[in-house]
Amino acid sequence: MTLEDHAGDVVRKARLMIDVPAADSAAAGGITPDQLARFEGDGIAPAGIDWDGIARRLELSGPKLRQLAAGWSPAAVDLSAWRELRVVTTSGDGISVNAYLLWDEVTREAALFDTGFDAAPIFALIDGEQLNLQHIFITHTHFDHVAALEVIRERFPKIRLHTNAKSAPPQHRNRANDFVHLGSLRITNRDTPGHAEEGVAYIIGTFPEDSPNVVVVGDAMFAGSMGGAPGQGALARSKICEQILSLPGVTLICPGHGPLTTVAEQKANNPFVI
Repeated sequence: MTLEDHAGDVVRKARLMIDVPAADSAAAGGITPDQLARFEGDGIAPAGIDWDGIARRLELSGPKLRQLAAGWSPAAVDLSAWRELRVVTTSGDGISVNAYLLWDEVTREAALFDTGFDAAPIFALIDGEQLNLQHIFITHTHFDHVAALEVIRERFPKIRLHTNAKSAPPQHRNRANDFVHLGSLRITNRDTPGHAEEGVAYIIGTFPEDSPNVVVVGDAMFAGSMGGAPGQGALARSKICEQILSLPGVTLICPGHGPLTTVAEQKANNPFVI
């Protein structure tokens, strides 16, 4: 799976997060505004760009940004440690988005994290594994993450919904100290506003055989990047550090777009982590 963002995307997002004019960013990198615009569009770095200069201006890590531009990608994740976790990637409107289906191997109780565009592959997994879908956990309510929600709720009208959306009925809203048991698994939540006001990450623990925890982060962060948060960069980045990157390094990060990664890998390689 390809990265959600190339190095030019990271520069553009960082610039908009702290409202740095394009001309200032270009000057800091020793390039022209036209070169910056092309770089933000295609991710191909202009010859002679001053990585440290542009990174300092945009509050990024220069070495990590340079590494991303040179082709860094996360190590492939072997999901055999989490036998009952599946990534369901669907596409619509030119966007690919990840949902995650999780279940307890003994009780077959299942939970879905976001829905993506299409319920069909989710239903196929549920039917094929003979699962009892009991919960839907929503990371945020942007359309690509909830497009199939109503179709799923039509098939499972008694399903329990979990969300930070202020418009949701009180019984569906997350609370800070909530925990949900899914068989032997335990699910908790942490607020991650910035990309979306109602952003929330879900931490899944107590896997069989002491497999590492999993955190489903929506668009709070991606492998090598983070969700756009124009004017909300400080908030978004602080929440990522406090709520996600404070988890043990072996924790598996499941983002809303792009490949899986780990907390340790993002601390070491994400340009937004300085």
